[in-house]
Amino acid sequence: MNVIEQMQQELQALKERSNLRTLPALAHEGRNVIVNGQRMLNLSSNDYLGLAADRKLREEFLQELTVDTFLPTSSSSRLLTGNFTIYEELEQTLAQLFGTEAALVFNSGYHANTGILPAVSDTQTLILADKLVHASLIDGIRLSAARCIRYRHNDMKQLERLLAENHATYRQVIIVTESIFSMDGDVADLKELVRLKHAYDNVLLYVDEAHAFGVRGNQGLGYAEETGYIREIDFLVGTFGKAAASAGAYIVCQRTIREYLVNQMRTLIFTTALPPINIAWTLFIVRRLAGFKERRIHLKNISNILRNALKEKGYDCPSASCIVPMIVGASSDTILRAKELQRHGFYALPVRPPTVPEGTSRIRFSLTAEITEEEIKELIQYIQ
Repeated sequence: MNVIEQMQQELQALKERSNLRTLPALAHEGRNVIVNGQRMLNLSSNDYLGLAADRKLREEFLQELTVDTFLPTSSSSRLLTGNFTIYEELEQTLAQLFGTEAALVFNSGYHANTGILPAVSDTQTLILADKLVHASLIDGIRLSAARCIRYRHNDMKQLERLLAENHATYRQVIIVTESIFSMDGDVADLKELVRLKHAYDNVLLYVDEAHAFGVRGNQGLGYAEETGYIREIDFLVGTFGKAAASAGAYIVCQRTIREYLVNQMRTLIFTTALPPINIAWTLFIVRRLAGFKERRIHLKNISNILRNALKEKGYDCPSASCIVPMIVGASSDTILRAKELQRHGFYALPVRPPTVPEGTSRIRFSLTAEITEEEIKELIQYIQ
C-alpha cells in the first residue's frame, strides 16, 4: 500500500466513525451565516463580544486610516525590518492596562503556545499540564525538551501531590493551564493554582486566556483580572482572534521574560510579522475594551439562560462561561442533533474526536453578545 492509498484508507475510517472533517462552504452576513442558501444565526463563532459583526466600529476605524497608515504587510520578521512603531505602541498599551513590566505580541495563539514553552524550558524542566489544555499547548510541550505530566482536569489535589513529589528533582516546574477551557467552557481554579505556585521557589505558572480576554474582568482583560491574580502569573497569554475580533496573540510578563523570548522564541524570530494594519486594528479595539461592559453583562446573561436550560433537560453542562457545550456522546447522534438545529435556523456545529475524547461528542454553543435573549429562548425550544 502506497502513501496515498493509506491516506484514503484513514479518511474512509474517519468517515465510517462520523469523524471526517470538511471545510464548510459558507458566506458571512453580520451575525448570520448562509449555507446552501439557508441563512442561520451563527452559534459557533468565537466573536464573543460581537465586534466582528459591528459595522459602525469598522467605519470608525476606517475614518482614522490614511494611505500612509494602511500598511498591508510588514514584509519581514520583527528582528529585521518588520518592527513598526505600531507594534511597540500596542505592547506598551497592553503592559499599562495589565499593570505589568512588559508585553510581547505574536502572530497567533498557536505561535505563542508552541513558541514560549520550548523557549523557556530545558531537560531540567518539568511541565505539569491540565489534561484538557488546548492542542497548541500540547504541541508546545512536545516541541520542548521538558518532561511533562498531565494532571486530571482541574484536579488540584493531584497537582499538589505531583508538585510535592517532583519539585526537588527539577530546576524549574511550569504549571500550564487555560483560564477558560475551550471545549467544556469551565474555569480554572486560579486561587489554588497561585497558592500551589507559591508553595515552592522553583514553580512558574502559565495561563492561556484565549477564551477569557475581552469577555471577563471589569476592563475585559480576562479571568486573571476578574480574580485579581494578574501579577501572580508568570506567563499570562491571550489572543486577539476571538473576543477582540482581530488576529494575533500576546504575553504580559516581566521585562526579563520578554527579552528572553525575543532572543529564544523560534515562532517569533523566524516568521514575518503580522501586517501593521492588523496591529492598528487590534490597538483600536484594545483601547475600547473597558467600554464594552454592557456587552459582557448581556453575554453572561444569555449564557446563564442556555446553561440552566441544558441542565434542566438533563445534560451535563460544566460550563461557567459563554462556551456552553451540549454533550451528546456518540458522534453520529451529535451530527443529527446539529443538523436538526440548523434546519430551524441555528448554525450549531458538532465537535468530535480527536478534538474531544471518545464518547463525549458535543454541540458547542459559542455565544456572542449579538445574540438576543429571545433567540436563546427560541433555541432552547428545539433542544431535545
